[in-house]
Amino acid sequence: MSLVVYMASLLLAVAAVMLRRPRRTPRSPLSLATRATACIAAVCFFWSAPVTLAAVNHATGIPNVGAPLTYGSISALSCSLIILLIHWRGGPQERIRRMTRMAVAVYGTLIVAIVVLFSLADARTERLTDLDTYYANTPYMREMIALYLMGHLASTIVLSAVCLKWARDEVTGLLRLGLRLILAGLLLDALGFTLAKVTAVVARWLGYDLDFLSTTVAPPAAALGALIYSAGFVLPRLGSAAAVERQSLATYRALRPLWSAVKDLAATPVAEPAWWQPWWHLPSNRLYLLEANIRDALLQLTAHFDQRVGHAAYAAAVERGEERERARIAAEKAMIIDGLRRASGQGDGPADPPEKFRVTIDLVELAHAVHRLDEAAPDQVRAR
Repeated sequence: MSLVVYMASLLLAVAAVMLRRPRRTPRSPLSLATRATACIAAVCFFWSAPVTLAAVNHATGIPNVGAPLTYGSISALSCSLIILLIHWRGGPQERIRRMTRMAVAVYGTLIVAIVVLFSLADARTERLTDLDTYYANTPYMREMIALYLMGHLASTIVLSAVCLKWARDEVTGLLRLGLRLILAGLLLDALGFTLAKVTAVVARWLGYDLDFLSTTVAPPAAALGALIYSAGFVLPRLGSAAAVERQSLATYRALRPLWSAVKDLAATPVAEPAWWQPWWHLPSNRLYLLEANIRDALLQLTAHFDQRVGHAAYAAAVERGEERERARIAAEKAMIIDGLRRASGQGDGPADPPEKFRVTIDLVELAHAVHRLDEAAPDQVRAR
């Protein structure tokens, strides 16, 4: 059973890594809550593996001390699911913070109660796979087991109900599929894990033996449910990330003509990543490096700029009825294109560079202008 649980923990950890926020993306409480849920779920499964429980019990010298550790992790996972629900629902920030604090207070109290009840209980016989049913009638252990099961069941029922409502609303594409996967995973967790555990424990209270539900049915159901709802968390994020990478690739290709025109001017181009750094070969990261190189080259080009060209372009744009911002961009574009000509030895007369210059023009717009200039150059040669 440990192998199955460790595999679930590993896959959840991978999901947490895939949900990471790109370095240049602003912080998002929803993304943070989603990643935290995947991380806590991975830790939860790691602690619940019989091999880990045995190691913790042996290291501390306290029989079954891994039980409150595991149950506390499950309660923390329940809390993170509730917090994730709160952020998904959205609303005023004060309301979100208030409900988040309330969830942390409730489940924090539950975790403290689990630890206190374990410390009061007499649980000297180590049980690695059937602790719930073995100690179902033991004072304090009985209450501890019931508390963690009810806390986890409450969170999964609430989240399942909300996901079902959202899936019925006008939600399409990967988000709809993600919600359905989350719903399926949570229902499997609620029915296959929590309900099976509760049934086995209640059977012990009534004098029956249904321990197989707790030891055989519940663990794989919990692992499979966690993997399914983790896929639901990851899928929409991967879809949006794929869209970002497609856009980055299109922008990267659009900027290549501009880089070809200015690359000889770059003082020290930022080196592209090596083959053994595959993460840096994503289009978004390659685009970041290309934009950095282009901006550096444009700053090196300022010595060839002529303010008079910029002033003339600005005046012409204003005369055409352009807004001041668009006129300023037209002036910047004209100076850069004229600077490229001068840098290649095609300029007339000495340049009059501005004292200060900052690249504010959209690089793709500038790349299109340079590309049109390159296409017009052969025609001008033939006309001569």
